[in-house]
Amino acid sequence: MSSPYRAVFAVPGAKGFSAAGFLGRMPLSMLGIGIVTMISQITGRYGLAGAVSATLAISAAAVGPQISRLVDRYGQRRVVRPATVIALVAVAGLLLSAQQRWPDWTLFVFAAVTGCVPSVGAMVRARWAALYEGSPRELHTAYSAESVIDEVVFIVGPILSIGLSTAWFPEAGPLLAGCFLAAGVFWLTSQRATEPVPRPRADHGGGSALRSPGLQVLVVTFVATGAIFGAVDVVTVAFAEEQGHKAASSLVLAVYALGSCLAGAVFGLLHLKGDPARRWVLGVCAMAVSMIPLQLVGNLPFLAVALFVAGLSIAPTMVTTMALVEQYVPRAKLTEGMTWTSTGLAVGVALGSSAAGWVVDASGAAAGYTVPGAAGVLAAAGAFLGYRRLRPAPERVGVVRDDGDDTDGASERCMA
Repeated sequence: MSSPYRAVFAVPGAKGFSAAGFLGRMPLSMLGIGIVTMISQITGRYGLAGAVSATLAISAAAVGPQISRLVDRYGQRRVVRPATVIALVAVAGLLLSAQQRWPDWTLFVFAAVTGCVPSVGAMVRARWAALYEGSPRELHTAYSAESVIDEVVFIVGPILSIGLSTAWFPEAGPLLAGCFLAAGVFWLTSQRATEPVPRPRADHGGGSALRSPGLQVLVVTFVATGAIFGAVDVVTVAFAEEQGHKAASSLVLAVYALGSCLAGAVFGLLHLKGDPARRWVLGVCAMAVSMIPLQLVGNLPFLAVALFVAGLSIAPTMVTTMALVEQYVPRAKLTEGMTWTSTGLAVGVALGSSAAGWVVDASGAAAGYTVPGAAGVLAAAGAFLGYRRLRPAPERVGVVRDDGDDTDGASERCMA
């Protein structure tokens, strides 16, 4: 591990909560695809499988920010453990519903309740923000490391979930996801020393974190960004099937994630200066431009190269996004703010997947890449139009400059 990463992980407790966060985030990439695989294998009904998975995604998008809002107020341990227990009971009910062939409505009920799965990634990043408050260079490196972990999750998770459900028994993928969730969350919340201090109710005035103009821009833009990701996944599977190599789609998508993973690792080594909001706009535009080669795709090798290049802009943009949330949202609402960006992505993924499926059915897989192309244009437009609204929260103004120097004194840095 390179020196900047070794330095940020040298803080007592950092390795522990990051490792726990890795386990707790595995369900993010395993549950949805695991549910689709399980239900389609048991019933043979792909439409039902997709609808149940979509129910889970919508529920998580609606409930997740509310759970994170409670976390900011009452602390991670007090809120996340009960929410996780409810989610685990719902997962068990979902598996039983499918295995015992209970009425279809039970699948939707349990999927909706499973949506109270906490945003573990936001919890982990909130701990990094508490450790390195006032130290943007170290926080940049920490967020980059977490971005790399996110990509590893999305490379490994679907392979595990689909592989176990097809090779062992249909419920194996979602079952393992539930085990990862339980282990990760309870390990994370047992680490009290690095848990951010909850803020009193009085600190939560002004309602939701989403009232921040800067956060609104990030979330809206991330809906379009999520549509890129959702559409690319669906169209790539369809394109590989048209080429007669459907199984290769997982490898091609892994290359997409690998590009992001490598870019995130390198990005964390850089000490960047200048306006991070401008850097974020450039990152969103780079993602949009990277969709152009996909419109010319003719074979799988070319597609793999194009997706690898497209992946290079993802992690740096995500890292910058988390840094901006830390600036735009009051400290008392940080976990909620980070969860809202994930919600925007989740909504976008659902929209992009649906739109891409419709275009593929109507015009073929190659035409389907117009969907992520159009989503990229919308994301870039949102970033440009919202740039003037990207301003720090009042309490953050004048506290930290992007070059890493404090204007209010280095003594305020929390390096515990």
